Amino acid sequence: MYFLGFDIGSSSVKVALVNGETGDCTASAFYPKQEMPIIAKQIGWAEQNPEEWWKNLKSALTEVLATSHIDVQEISAIGISYQMHGLVCVDKNQNVLRPAIIWCDSRATAIGEKAFSSLGSEHCLSHFLNSPGNFTASKLRWIQENEPEIYGKIYKIMLPGDYIAMKLSGEIQTTISGLSEGIMWDFKQGNPALSLLNHYGIDSSLLADTVPTFGKQCKISEAAAKELGLHPHITISYRAGDQPNNALSLNVLNPGEIATTAGTSGVVYGVTDEIKYDAKSRVNTFAHVNYSKENPRLGVLLCINGTGIMNSWLHKNICPNTSYDEMNTLAASVPVGSEGLSVLPFGNGAERVLENKNVNASIVGLSLTKHSTSHLIRATHEGIAFSFHYGMEIMKNIGIQPSVIRAGKANMFLSPIFRQTLASISGATIELYNTDGSVGAARGAGIGISFYKNADEAFSNLKKLEIIEPDLANKLLYQEAYERWVNHVN
Repeated sequence: MYFLGFDIGSSSVKVALVNGETGDCTASAFYPKQEMPIIAKQIGWAEQNPEEWWKNLKSALTEVLATSHIDVQEISAIGISYQMHGLVCVDKNQNVLRPAIIWCDSRATAIGEKAFSSLGSEHCLSHFLNSPGNFTASKLRWIQENEPEIYGKIYKIMLPGDYIAMKLSGEIQTTISGLSEGIMWDFKQGNPALSLLNHYGIDSSLLADTVPTFGKQCKISEAAAKELGLHPHITISYRAGDQPNNALSLNVLNPGEIATTAGTSGVVYGVTDEIKYDAKSRVNTFAHVNYSKENPRLGVLLCINGTGIMNSWLHKNICPNTSYDEMNTLAASVPVGSEGLSVLPFGNGAERVLENKNVNASIVGLSLTKHSTSHLIRATHEGIAFSFHYGMEIMKNIGIQPSVIRAGKANMFLSPIFRQTLASISGATIELYNTDGSVGAARGAGIGISFYKNADEAFSNLKKLEIIEPDLANKLLYQEAYERWVNHVN
């Protein structure tokens, strides 16, 4: 028996095929091979065409099926992971009405701040666990205010993963976890966030019906099966935002456990069973994949928009003829602290950790006679790690104190400088594993059809690839570099 995992990112769509009996990834692929374009008609805007996600999913799936050589009749279930906080609008015929407003779009920041003030911080934080901020509900309000003709045609709104499930099945559904990430779930009332929707003048009928995160949500339609080269009896049995799913991929489900990822954006995600929140909403609390009212498992999420994208910008614009491995080697030739050079990686929209300010990226302390490309690379990797630690200090105030951080060995965690800096400045041990979002989604699908008895069984073959301990010998150097960096942020 096999399970498919689809990971709908903003850079690419990845597909993994997992053998249920062995737990091994039989084949995986991603598409496009270069990063997906992000439409930015104005500064601070970020959109993508949902049809491109579907097109790229088909291309990646075709590659997986071609290389795996399995009988598609053996595929039993599909799990979906997706970029969080996005907004997809469709009409009654399930046609997309406009490009999706994705996670790093900051156009609705002022709308969310106004609602936070009008409804009151106590109400928002106790009911939604967050400020309405720049999340999905506020993005929908922006469409209502600025594109009334489009708003009037909306039949349902969805998150990116819900859109993919719709394309697969023809059914429009979402989850409590998904609604919570859009600030559309009321944790006190145990239903959609009617007080916020009413404040925005949004009819709750625009929301999709909720289904369990794990379970037999729907089946792939005959039309989709034909288009994808699959069979129409496959069950869609799991869906979650990319960060809750990354935590699942690392078997992070219980209070006190921490998962991290550093792709386009960077995230530290800690699980708690207590309803806590940051008063300034700089870190955010959402329903985790195993949340229920009786078993409140919440994910406290720190998000830094400008992490891997900062490194990618450096590669494209400063080191276009240098591989990422070669960049890592150059960075290692420079001492801790980059000889006074600091990089603030906040160049990808408004940063929640900075109270939704859009401060842009900065290179500070550049000496034209002392610093080289190697210094700039190291300062970038250190600056990204420092931004993580900056947010983790806020997380400590609401009870998330990581001593061990789990991550997949991918993206920025392939940088020895980044991971050593993060371990050394935070004092936490980093454990790297052989997993990613698409593999985690596939295993989640196996849990959803009860093929696995529990998550421990689903992730029994999760392999620890590497352990990074804090560099105690250079602790003072890391601390001095971090304090200098913080002074530039403040």
